[in-house]
Amino acid sequence: MELLVDLHTHTTASGHAYSTITENALAASRRGIKLLGMTDHGPSMPGAPPLYHFDNLSVLPEELYGVRILPGVEANIINFEGELDMPLTYLRQLKLILVGLHPVCYPGGTCEENTQAYIKAMENPYTDMMVHPGRPDFSMDLERIAYVSAELNIPVEINNSSLSTIREKGKAKENCRSMARYMAKYHGPVILGSDAHFWDRVGEFSEARELILETGISEDQILNTSPERVLDYLSTRRKRRSDLNTASKYQLSIA
Repeated sequence: MELLVDLHTHTTASGHAYSTITENALAASRRGIKLLGMTDHGPSMPGAPPLYHFDNLSVLPEELYGVRILPGVEANIINFEGELDMPLTYLRQLKLILVGLHPVCYPGGTCEENTQAYIKAMENPYTDMMVHPGRPDFSMDLERIAYVSAELNIPVEINNSSLSTIREKGKAKENCRSMARYMAKYHGPVILGSDAHFWDRVGEFSEARELILETGISEDQILNTSPERVLDYLSTRRKRRSDLNTASKYQLSIA
């Protein structure tokens, strides 16, 4: 199975990553990646870029070293209502919106509160994909998340960084294994993400690949197998955003 897309990567703009978009694109090209997401953190993450960073992403070339670039964000869930740290104005213009929970951005709660926050973020019409549910920072009902993912057709990530031996996260492997089994059970869409914070991890899916083989996730569930499949999915998401009145409740104003 070829994996030609890496949608979850960070640049120096995130504040705690160490490579530029040029370095990431070159690494992607050498690994055979055809489509690369540039998804630096939303502004509630310490050290993250300000909003005008996202407003200026249009200056980037569409392609570097033969790799198509998708400028986007890894938006942070900030409360139990699943609100994001990106105003609607910016969500409308980004080409890729990943969403996840991070300890420095989200207060944490009970298993039910955390699960509800994650699911409410999934229901946001501007969310494209959910990331690293297997991280052990917050207790969540992973089976319920997998079920809702399949119902909403919102991809959930198997995060290679959570599984990697160079960035061990304690219970993360156990959680990721459980999540993968539930995703295989309910047959929802899946993405594999490197979550690269340095160029040499771009397109690195070895641990995630092993996990999908172990847990029985089928190839037809995985979006990363072709750029066309990812772009078709993203195009469909944007067509569903025509009724902006229904999306207004997801906007969070940031001064």
